[in-house]
Amino acid sequence: MKKLLYILIAVLIIGAVAYTLNNNKKEMTEAAAVAEIKSEAIPVTLTEVSSAKLDKSFTAQGNFKPVQSLTLVSEISGQIQKVYKRKGDKVRAGELLLQVEDNTSAANLATANANYQKAQKDLERMQNLIAGDAVTKRQVEEAQINVNATRAQLVAARQNQGNTRVTAPINGEINEMYIEVGSYLNANAGTRMYDIVNVDRLKLNVKASESEVLLISRGQKVKVTANAGGAQEYEGTVTAIGAAADASLKFDVEIEVKNTANNNLRAGMYGTAFFSVNAQRDALLLPREAIVGSIQDPSVWVAKDNKASLRKVKVGVVTQDQVEILDGIQPGEQVVRSGQINLREGIQVTPLK
Repeated sequence: MKKLLYILIAVLIIGAVAYTLNNNKKEMTEAAAVAEIKSEAIPVTLTEVSSAKLDKSFTAQGNFKPVQSLTLVSEISGQIQKVYKRKGDKVRAGELLLQVEDNTSAANLATANANYQKAQKDLERMQNLIAGDAVTKRQVEEAQINVNATRAQLVAARQNQGNTRVTAPINGEINEMYIEVGSYLNANAGTRMYDIVNVDRLKLNVKASESEVLLISRGQKVKVTANAGGAQEYEGTVTAIGAAADASLKFDVEIEVKNTANNNLRAGMYGTAFFSVNAQRDALLLPREAIVGSIQDPSVWVAKDNKASLRKVKVGVVTQDQVEILDGIQPGEQVVRSGQINLREGIQVTPLK
């Protein structure tokens, strides 16, 4: 009987402990759920789009290209005997680059010259004989035609002889070299010899929007900097403006820039042109830190009814600490300025005071 009583008491004790543990677990789960709900409200700093007067001056980016560049091809067939200029060398127009074997062309020149001299003497004899009716007028005409033909052959032979000395057609720098001593040039195939690039003057090709292109004129002076060149400025001149927009509704603008004595600018470098305009316009501005992503693909977090929503925007002028908003945000809307790292679509936010 006592044994049965002990068993009942033990069962009651175990049941009481289990009931207590179950209640404690339920309370802890409810508390964790409440804490999780509270933790979903992310603290953020908000700001509004502000309206301000903005200078109409603007910048545009692009790449530097040489004003002059060419691939020099052979105009004569023959083997190269001597190379005077190599890749990386600077050259002046008319400077000797290489010498081609000229034995054949020299022989052809001598033959052409001899034929021309003979044709001239034949014509002189014919002109003397026609006075005595020893020759016909037709024979004199044929002698004159022969003089003209041999003169043309002599000119061609002299040109071929001159082509054996290949000279630079422009000032510049040899960017690539395709031949060596012993290489054979083929005039019919137009063998490539050199790529020559003139970087004394460069052109910066940039894109301008439809509103910006109306503020640009040919001959306008522009400040230009190279992204790799630090703060050094160059003076550029607008030389061409696109007559039609491309698929992105942008217009091509070409700016010619005079390089420094040391040719610090190089073709292919990335550059920025600053177009100074003495006028102002109304603009919507946001702090630069409110932008999420890159300037090329910008977005902002908008807070409405204490919920965050990511929205694409279109930006205009970008300064050191502000960005012009062209589309995507309306005046008065609340935008997250800081705290974006923890946000996701539709999450609760708590504005920090």
